[in-house]
Amino acid sequence: MEAVIGQIESLLDGFAAFMWGPPLVVLLVGGGLFFVIHSALLPYRHFGHALGILRGKYDDASDPGDVSHFRALTTALSGTLGLGNIAGVAVAITVGGPGAIFWMWITALVGIATKFYTCTLAILYRGRDSLGHLQGGPMYIVREGLGRRWLPLAFLFAVAGMLGTLPVFQVNQLVQIVRDIIAVPAGWTSADDHLLFDFVMGVSVAALVLAVVVGRIQRVGLVTGWLVPSMVGLYLVLTFYILGTHASEVPAAFALIFRDAFMGEAVAGGILGAVIVTGVRRGAFSNEAGIGTEVMAHGAARTREPVREGLVAMLGPVIDTLIVCTCTALALLVTGVWTESEMEGVSLTAEAFETALPGFGAWALTLMVVMLSLSTILTFWYYGSKCLGFLVGAEYQHHYIWIYTLLILAGAVVTLDAVLGLIDGMYAVMAIPTMTASLLLAPRVKEAARDYFRRRRGNFADEADHEY
Repeated sequence: MEAVIGQIESLLDGFAAFMWGPPLVVLLVGGGLFFVIHSALLPYRHFGHALGILRGKYDDASDPGDVSHFRALTTALSGTLGLGNIAGVAVAITVGGPGAIFWMWITALVGIATKFYTCTLAILYRGRDSLGHLQGGPMYIVREGLGRRWLPLAFLFAVAGMLGTLPVFQVNQLVQIVRDIIAVPAGWTSADDHLLFDFVMGVSVAALVLAVVVGRIQRVGLVTGWLVPSMVGLYLVLTFYILGTHASEVPAAFALIFRDAFMGEAVAGGILGAVIVTGVRRGAFSNEAGIGTEVMAHGAARTREPVREGLVAMLGPVIDTLIVCTCTALALLVTGVWTESEMEGVSLTAEAFETALPGFGAWALTLMVVMLSLSTILTFWYYGSKCLGFLVGAEYQHHYIWIYTLLILAGAVVTLDAVLGLIDGMYAVMAIPTMTASLLLAPRVKEAARDYFRRRRGNFADEADHEY
């Protein structure tokens, strides 16, 4: 059995390595740079307006869609915040060194423009499913924006989306941190023989997910709407405390990230490309810019203005990568656990918190990981069910929950290496139709943005004349 599992891990790792080759890095980063230039920095110039939209200033209950701008963003963030920012950063540093964080930042910076384009298109080209309900997502962007002859791209995304949004990584890391921080020290299980405990944890998570998803996207949005901001707020408070107590080491940590990005041990070994790929892979897993999963969440926003949702969506990479991921990376570096520990993934981050906050840090991180990973699992159910609905008909997508429940149980007991290989590979596949469609339809986004801001300036002028 171990030999078979080893072969599966090897195949999945090879698949992920092949998919995340230079062509895909060029597509994601180069495509993002194209959006930056094509937009003439438009998204970056309207952060204030984006925050106003997020606060509900322009919400209208009569607009088409299922959730508010705020809940669309929190739903999208729930798929990225948490393990993508807590465990993913630890994986990036372990595999590619501190320099990988620099390339995560680059991915996020260009990802702002990418998110603006892809999520504007999510509203611009919403389509009807087989039941007549309004839906958004890359598959609908392809079908409605590019036409029927491009449908193979839409089907490719839907298949990869079902596999890439499997809950296995989130459940795997949730179970790992609860086991390592709580169960093993308490004597509930052992470090070497924990299969039964992992399975029981998987059953518990599956039951919680079933209790929420019967309410569909509205209930998922309600849960993530309070869960994500509160947990992220707590996480930032704790990381700021850690960085504050290690303030003298923070500048050196930043310097290490920049230096290692171009002159670190991995680069000296002649594998700069590997460091870049690691950073881009983990950056994509962190903020999903160009991948397309978050496009499905933003496509559910209640609005008639596509550009507004694009502006809200662009805040995602800023929050989850430039802020939260940076805090995680600095905590790992200033505490020194990245060189001293044999832990991996989320357990490495937990060790950093415990080092800085003895007797409290690991427990606090465990609470946040449990809450955030649950919110991610809920969001990924929504993504996967929409992909299945596109493929076989929306009237059958409710059956996905039973498949999803079984996969939650599988994720609780499989190895981290197998999980990462599968998810990374599918994320790469999803990026191909998402970025291709977005690049082809970029002129439509620019046209919509010009029209929106022209009308917005006109409204300002009308209001000024009226006041005068």
